[in-house]
Amino acid sequence: MSLPVVQSFFDTATCTVTYIVYAGPGTPCAIIDPVLNYDAKSGTTSTASADQIIDFVREQKLTVQWLLETHVHADHMSSAPYLRQHLGGKIAIGEQIRSVQHIFKDIYHLEPGFAANGAQFDYLFAPDEVFHIGNLCAQAWHVPGHTPADMAYLIYADDSAEEKIMFVGDTLFMPDVGSARCDFPGGSAQMLYASIRRILNLPGGTRLYMCHDYPPENRAVAWETTVAQQRAENIHVADGISEEQFVNMRKRRDATLGMPTLMLPAIQVNIRAGDLPPEEENGVRYLKIPLNQF
Repeated sequence: MSLPVVQSFFDTATCTVTYIVYAGPGTPCAIIDPVLNYDAKSGTTSTASADQIIDFVREQKLTVQWLLETHVHADHMSSAPYLRQHLGGKIAIGEQIRSVQHIFKDIYHLEPGFAANGAQFDYLFAPDEVFHIGNLCAQAWHVPGHTPADMAYLIYADDSAEEKIMFVGDTLFMPDVGSARCDFPGGSAQMLYASIRRILNLPGGTRLYMCHDYPPENRAVAWETTVAQQRAENIHVADGISEEQFVNMRKRRDATLGMPTLMLPAIQVNIRAGDLPPEEENGVRYLKIPLNQF
């Protein structure tokens, strides 16, 4: 059987890649890490990126089975509820989302009715849980480090398939960019190193799809690589780089990084599975900005 079909959509404002994975026209599909457009200056949301997804799904006559989040994103809001409204599907993430919700419920001092139990999502994956996208097989890997709840999704044609693909979220970037930061609440460079090494133990030809790309000036945007290429060329975690070296590098580097532009607006939406905060008495929804907390 052939590999799953992957359609990519790159959002230039947030450098985020959204994916649609399916077996062919007219089959069930999964949408991974969809973006809700947000203008921070005006506080306005829009759906241009999500509408591209809708158009493609309808053109290919796909049935949306899953809306998969790799983690609680700090750089964009999720459009999963909007896509579910128009296309159906279940919004899913790993069950460790509960720990992230607990952390940020306190930071944002969210309303008493906010449940930090993952109930905002339609489905919570257990670590390494096997599931299906139509006739495609998939496995939900728990790959903590960037956050405590990061997931990667391994997808393949059937149980006997030797060739597989993986959507790695923010565990890895392209080899010339390296790896994700670990200084968010609950992050851990040690855990990220272990998660990455697990991914890089997959067969060398396994195709890996990044959630973001921040390319150096001398190349175009790219988001697909292989295990072999990462092991040979990744500037942070190539073969021969020890855990101690990685952790020391990550701590030094993270100390120099500024806050992601959309972190404070995005996380309070994404821990709700992409739903905006509830309307207040005047019918308006508000985002909260905690002062002097980071």
